[in-house]
Amino acid sequence: MLRGMQSHWRAGVAVYRPIQHNAAMNTRKLLALLAAATVAVACTGPVTPPAFEVVGIDLPAGEIATNPRLAAGPDGQVLLSWLQTEPDTVALNYSRYVDGSWSNAATVTRAAEMFVNWADLPSVVPLTDVRLAAHWMVLSGAHSHAYNIAFSESLDDGNSWSIPTTPHTDETDTEHGFVSIYRHEGETGLLWLDGRNMANEVMDDSIASGMTLRSGEQLVDELVCDCCQTSVALASSGPVAVYRDRSVDEIRDIYITRLINGRWQRGHAVADDGWEIRGCPFNGPSIAANGDHVAVAWFTAAAEPVVNLAVSLDSGETFSAPIEIVRSATLGRAGIAILDDGAVAVSWLATGPGDSSEVKVKRVNADGSSGPVRVVAKSASALSVPQMARHGADLVFAWTNTNSFRSSIGSARVAINSL
Repeated sequence: MLRGMQSHWRAGVAVYRPIQHNAAMNTRKLLALLAAATVAVACTGPVTPPAFEVVGIDLPAGEIATNPRLAAGPDGQVLLSWLQTEPDTVALNYSRYVDGSWSNAATVTRAAEMFVNWADLPSVVPLTDVRLAAHWMVLSGAHSHAYNIAFSESLDDGNSWSIPTTPHTDETDTEHGFVSIYRHEGETGLLWLDGRNMANEVMDDSIASGMTLRSGEQLVDELVCDCCQTSVALASSGPVAVYRDRSVDEIRDIYITRLINGRWQRGHAVADDGWEIRGCPFNGPSIAANGDHVAVAWFTAAAEPVVNLAVSLDSGETFSAPIEIVRSATLGRAGIAILDDGAVAVSWLATGPGDSSEVKVKRVNADGSSGPVRVVAKSASALSVPQMARHGADLVFAWTNTNSFRSSIGSARVAINSL
């Protein structure tokens, strides 16, 4: 969709209880206990975090690979999917993260009519330990930007896949994409940007002819940004989703919607950025959840380019004021992961020296303090949507590199306790 270029968090509290003693415990014994405790603390001392190190991970991808996307499952497994260009077709491949490495590549499908767009990423998502879901886009009609969503599931850990179906039934030669797949109460759901109204060509009415947000047969939002990624996470209340809204006055702020009693609720702003832009910024938000703890990271350029973070402790119903992660030298395309003790990690794509771009990450603690900015990759393409996912004690990254007009995928891991 290329029309427009362009709480206070709860911190842990240690509670010390008074020593209960009787007449038999004399002063000397008490002093001895205190001395022993002091020695123990002194011997333990502050824990020195390990040095920050980026460990590259080889990917079983061919020479021309694009559109990497990470997806984490409820059991902690992480999958990386990508598009592999072959002589006459494009393949949707994926790999599993195992013991710090990527497994051999597996293929979901191959198609000569696969729609490839650097900003609109297909996916392979682990839903259970053996159930996987995948989506990709297929060209439709004569219009160069008209394409449909294809969806398939595997019930045997990728050994076989169902016949592809299309979640939308409008049959218009318009744009359908930027999909997020989620699982709730045993059912698999899809949330996507749907351009069926664009066939109306009512140029003086943005709602009548603009992009919409849909899930199944439900119209979730009647007017959204044309080409910004969506993101879904599972909170204790159920699925929560974020997307870039669009008002009739061209304000394009980040909105959140929650799935309650089987219906996506009317979206509301995560923060009032007030970013007015008459075109799509190709910059969607990212959301992560752990129980009631929900965190959202996003890009805005209302005044100057900024990546922000907001946190909710009530499953996304309300959010803290935005916390600024980085200002100025950023291209956005933020990622987010929830760590331990209420901390989060936020990643983004930054402008680098010359024509290169850099993937960076920062840890933000529950009390609002943050660690230093860490550089994960220095040769990312400006036309890349970097990916980040948590796997145990590591953060796993993937991005698109561009060299001599050939695209390849880079991947790395870093230890969370080194941030």
